[in-house]
Amino acid sequence: MNYLIVSILSYIIGSIPFGLLVTKFFKLGDIRKIGSGNIGATNVLRTGNKLAAAITLFFDIFKGSLALILTKYFFSDLMFLSFIFVYLGHIFPIWLKFKGGKGVATFIGGLLIINLKICILFLFTWLIIAKLFKISSLSALISFLIIFIYSAIFEGRDFIILMSFFLIINFFTHRQNILRLVKGEETKIKS
Repeated sequence: MNYLIVSILSYIIGSIPFGLLVTKFFKLGDIRKIGSGNIGATNVLRTGNKLAAAITLFFDIFKGSLALILTKYFFSDLMFLSFIFVYLGHIFPIWLKFKGGKGVATFIGGLLIINLKICILFLFTWLIIAKLFKISSLSALISFLIIFIYSAIFEGRDFIILMSFFLIINFFTHRQNILRLVKGEETKIKS
């Protein structure tokens, strides 16, 4: 029963479409019809409203952390399960016909609670790649790959399996971005 409670609650928290709510609040239109159509902070930034993008980023990170903090308090042995479902909730939100964002910010929020050291490595990698190439998707892909490699070398079996899951899902959610990267057509981050 605890597995079900954690899975459902984490998924529902992850499903809160902050990008959509924030863009509606700022009267920026339907984020699902702008840019990539994703509800995440990178696409909100494409509206040109940096404040809306920052608020979306904050709340997407927050919901990842919140789900894991609640799980840690009530069902500490199920934190990995919570992490998976809050992430999946952001990517496949029930309220938006299972079409959400890429889950990077929500992943960061969860990782912040699960493993601060690896979260810092992820953020550092993301920032370096973003600074060099100005491409959000490339930054995410490389960051997920780096923390997977780090985990495979320095972490335990269960954590490696968890990071494998996130790596696979991240590459899946970025499949169109990967095609655009190969063609040299991927959108750059606005300054």
